Amino acid sequence: MVCISLKIAYICTRIQNQIAFFLQMVNKINTSGVNKLVLALIFTFSFLGYTSAQEHSIDSAAHMAQPAENHAAGAHHDADAPVDIAKVAFEHILDSHSWHFWGEGHDAVSIPLPVILKTESGLVMFMSSAFHHDHDGMVVATVNGQNFVNLKEDIFYASETPNEHGQYLTTGTNGAIENAKPLDFSITKNVVQLFLSAFILILLFISVAKSYKNHGVTTAPKGKQSFLEPLVVFVRDDLAKGNIGSKGEKFAPYLLTVFFLILINNIFGLVPISANLTGNIAFTLVLSVFTLLLTVFNGNKNYWGHIFTPHAPKALWIILIPIEIIGIFTKPFALMIRLFANISAGHIIIISLVGLIFMFKSLLISPVAVGFALFIDVLEVLVAVLQAYIFTLLTALFIGSAVGDNNEDGQHDSDDEKLAAAGH
Repeated sequence: MVCISLKIAYICTRIQNQIAFFLQMVNKINTSGVNKLVLALIFTFSFLGYTSAQEHSIDSAAHMAQPAENHAAGAHHDADAPVDIAKVAFEHILDSHSWHFWGEGHDAVSIPLPVILKTESGLVMFMSSAFHHDHDGMVVATVNGQNFVNLKEDIFYASETPNEHGQYLTTGTNGAIENAKPLDFSITKNVVQLFLSAFILILLFISVAKSYKNHGVTTAPKGKQSFLEPLVVFVRDDLAKGNIGSKGEKFAPYLLTVFFLILINNIFGLVPISANLTGNIAFTLVLSVFTLLLTVFNGNKNYWGHIFTPHAPKALWIILIPIEIIGIFTKPFALMIRLFANISAGHIIIISLVGLIFMFKSLLISPVAVGFALFIDVLEVLVAVLQAYIFTLLTALFIGSAVGDNNEDGQHDSDDEKLAAAGH
């Protein structure tokens, strides 16, 4: 009861501070109708984000008492303390169980997301607000009689007592965490952005398809059609048919899906509060695995013959065959690493450049830091489009090498027919 009373008193104090802050900002800023609306929205989202983090099961009150107080006390960092730029950068590019906007500790503003765990006692579901913005294993969430802690976005079963650092975790002699982990099927920040991007793409292309159905394909495209049609035709004709050949239309839907899914998530990743989906290696891994499966299961006899019976002296087969087999996997691996590394590197560079202001603690460095960060940000727009194009192009090339109608001279049969017709 004491913990609950302190918790209610703390929330009331926070509400009072938020109202005072809102009134202070209204007095300082020109209070036109638009300004009032913007300030009211900021205040509302800030308050809702905070209160959502305070929602917690009463069952966990006993575990929350001591670590929550320690965590709240540690939330107010020394203003002169050095800023950990590496930590900020990795927090931005890595996945998380909540959608964070700004702030730290109990002052953080974020949207809690569902945590779904497969435990020894069955499926457990709760909101990430149960951890109270804690990522250090100090706050225990008790759900259905089971205790969990969040350590750097990894969910562990909580220990009965905290260690010397206040964490409900047991550390071995080598520094490894000995607590068991449940299977985590949570709807994380990246999953939410994936659902959001898929929903937008489905609505967008259904709308365009209805326009073609109602007005036909003979009229000049308008609106969304005028923007999407050149991209669709480019992927279908230049990437699919140009690199796969006569079977290009069969794989055009997959190539279009890959191109637009990467493109829209690359663009979303440029927004400061968004998720870094295409910079997540799990996402690029799944796309590369799909490319690998399409290549392997659609490979014709020429493709497999080139791998297991290469056109070279048989004495070299012992060297060439293993190289060709390894090449089956290194091609999609290169796809995975290229997209992941390029997108993540751009975000890290921008955050590092802005972080120079806090490292030097001088406004004199800000024009240089912001200027270079703005330049890299504009360059990232080009990279967003370029990486979607490169991933789709290489995917088409890999599929084309497996299903293409190549003969022993290395050219397509259609190319041979054109050469013969020209009299060569």
